[in-house]
Amino acid sequence: MAKFDRLSALVERFALRVTPVENVQANLLISDDRDSARACRVVFCPTGPVQTDNSDGQPTAFGFLVSWGGAANPLLSALPDTVIYDTTDDPDMAGLIRLLRIEGEDRRCGSDTVLDRLGEVLMVRLLRTQIERGATSTGILGGLADPRLSRAIVAVHENPGKHWRSDDLAEIAGLSLSRFAELFVDVVGDTPMAYLRRWRMTLAHQDLQKGERVQTVARRYGYGSSEALNRSFRKQFGASPKEVRMSANS
Repeated sequence: MAKFDRLSALVERFALRVTPVENVQANLLISDDRDSARACRVVFCPTGPVQTDNSDGQPTAFGFLVSWGGAANPLLSALPDTVIYDTTDDPDMAGLIRLLRIEGEDRRCGSDTVLDRLGEVLMVRLLRTQIERGATSTGILGGLADPRLSRAIVAVHENPGKHWRSDDLAEIAGLSLSRFAELFVDVVGDTPMAYLRRWRMTLAHQDLQKGERVQTVARRYGYGSSEALNRSFRKQFGASPKEVRMSANS
């Protein structure tokens, strides 16, 4: 089976921004080993600033503020409250952090842009490790970690407006319909069609907040009419698409 890119659709849909900030504001911190002064740990808190007490004696090197769609992003909302990654056995991550340190200390022309981009690379690599570890999790992390289910989930992420049927997604996953439906519920915690509807509603909400027309959004995500979109939208958000669009324009 060809490998599917499990992150790109999410990164494209939810703008990933990683900006250097003072450590007290940071939700992504990099700590140094006290003895070697080399980076040894990355800590990420999706919902707020990292709370540090330095009880382990590891000094904080530098911090970033990560913005990636908040609770609307299914992957970000599925992460644990605190993600801790030990970099001591990962030379690639250690090399990336060295580049971050050099750019931060030298402050040469364009260093702010370089720091932002390197920070994004660091986050993508951190998210990869979380997906790989997600095989023991229930939810979207578990689904993306599964080599079969991830194929169907990525197809939904990349083409949400297609008139998907469970049979289509089962075929993409290489499973029988009954096995696919059973495994999807066991691993993701929802039916394939329920996940598809929720993903469509998330994207529709984003587009309406940008001021796009209700009818255009309805067609984009596979709804035959504005009324059909309205029913599903109101059920999930408690407001109509028109109300969300108007509040964004006010």
